[in-house]
Amino acid sequence: MTEGTTGGCPVLPSRGRVRPLGLAQVSLTGGFWAERQAVNATATLAHCESWMERLGWLANFDRVADGTTAPDRPGWPFSDSEVYKLLEALAWETGRTGDAEAEAAIKRITVRVARAQDPDGYLGTCFGHGDQPPRYSDLEGGHELYNLGHLLQAAVARLRTHGEDDLVRVARRAADHVCRTFGQDGLAKICGHPEIEVGLAELGRALGEDRYIEQARLFLDRRGHGTLRDIPLGRAYFQDDLPIRQADVWRGHAVRALYLTAAAVDVAVERGDDELLRAVERQWERSVSRRTYITGGMGSRHQDEGFGEDWELPPDRAYCETCAGVASIMVSWRLHLATGDVRYTDLIERTLYNVVATSPSTDGQAFFYANPLHQRTPGRPADANEVSPRAEAGVRAPWFDVSCCPTNVARTLAGLGGYLATADDDGLQIHQYAPCAIRTELPDGRPIAVDVETGYPETGTVRVRVAAGSTGPWTLSLRVPAWAAGATLTDEGRTREVAPGLAEITREFRAGDVIAIDLPMAPRFTWPDPRIDAVRGCVAVERGPEVLCLESRDLPGAAGLDALVIDPSAGLRAEPGGVDAWRFD
Repeated sequence: MTEGTTGGCPVLPSRGRVRPLGLAQVSLTGGFWAERQAVNATATLAHCESWMERLGWLANFDRVADGTTAPDRPGWPFSDSEVYKLLEALAWETGRTGDAEAEAAIKRITVRVARAQDPDGYLGTCFGHGDQPPRYSDLEGGHELYNLGHLLQAAVARLRTHGEDDLVRVARRAADHVCRTFGQDGLAKICGHPEIEVGLAELGRALGEDRYIEQARLFLDRRGHGTLRDIPLGRAYFQDDLPIRQADVWRGHAVRALYLTAAAVDVAVERGDDELLRAVERQWERSVSRRTYITGGMGSRHQDEGFGEDWELPPDRAYCETCAGVASIMVSWRLHLATGDVRYTDLIERTLYNVVATSPSTDGQAFFYANPLHQRTPGRPADANEVSPRAEAGVRAPWFDVSCCPTNVARTLAGLGGYLATADDDGLQIHQYAPCAIRTELPDGRPIAVDVETGYPETGTVRVRVAAGSTGPWTLSLRVPAWAAGATLTDEGRTREVAPGLAEITREFRAGDVIAIDLPMAPRFTWPDPRIDAVRGCVAVERGPEVLCLESRDLPGAAGLDALVIDPSAGLRAEPGGVDAWRFD
């Protein structure tokens, strides 16, 4: 494996309807997402490392290495995973920019992690050392394999942006340990929090180690047979109630369900398992149509951070964990690569703008954990110097007692270029609109070089400028979102209306050619399905990919939101105060 050979793709299946373009082929050059990437790079990454240092989560590795681990180890059992997610974010950042500070952070953190690895490859700071409980003695809640899954994903990021180094070698030894311990002839058990599966599958692809993919398959096939001890929330909480192939919908803890599903797509693709892929598609269809909020948020229950029943979508009690939004993108991107269906990239857009982008503050140093759609009273601002004990408080906080979301946002933003575009044997497909430069080539070696110019989502005009011509025709495909009825495409001076889906242009392109797509950005009313009891009689306002928010401070006087009545027959205007007819009762 050499630097740049895979282009820095977060997901790189060996087969599929389309192939992803990575950080080496797609670079953001400005606009909405580039601004957020810059804040992530200059503020969020250091912020995360600082809090982990302050709370002793990094020092946990030092204590294991030095033999000073004590029962009062700081942090939850899964705090190791935050270190690994930070490493992944740093790896994508160095792959994207070559940033020297990020590179230095990777090296200093890797040294501390590597020192804590046991000779047999086991790596963990909460079990198996000193007076701690034995290894794998609490698979329901111990998160040992979950933590290692995030380590493997960090190693994938490093491998695909830099090449093999100490971090990758640590991950390889850990993966080998997992295969020896839980392989066909080992412990026939699973982890209460899925994640090791997706880490093994992607590391197997990256290293060409099929046995890692096989171990991921074993873990998937073991789940759903009551392997884990039952708990008051039930085995559905960790998806151990029903085999994956038999399930029709996502249930239980939302992040766990989605990480597991991402791995199921990976294994289905690598094994050519059409039955498993169809099961995931079936689950996606019902879960998105009946158990997902208009924002793309998933998880309507606080008690288990989980999915509710069909149509159980209360706006004020929406949990919609930021991590579930990240995991939803992981699943939908894999499904799109496998099938080419743009329904999946439609959902990615919705989730990116309304969950991922809204979680961090503008300075990148405070985050939403839960993302409710209706807040009855203003939340108390979090103390910038204190850990927030309440993930569901409805306010951004600099850090949480369970702080999985900041690092998940960080790794997603750092690697975002790997989710914008794909290619196939015929040409290029652009799925998410942002100012960027795309450089790739067709299988026959002909170059494709385009620059995307847009003010999206403020404006709906997207221009694709051909930077270099090539001999012979190829196909440029532009995603028309499902909400964009009436969109138009202009090419070679001719304008035509294009339906939601993929708008395709096949011809020989010359340097300087400009293809423009115009998406209708007028605000629009969206009505809920009447089967959703909690919002019957309500209406949402959307504009482009964004779901708009009505805030009490924008209303006159001391009027409460619960007294607001909107007359949808009067229409909307795309300006402040743009609801033409509203009153208070």
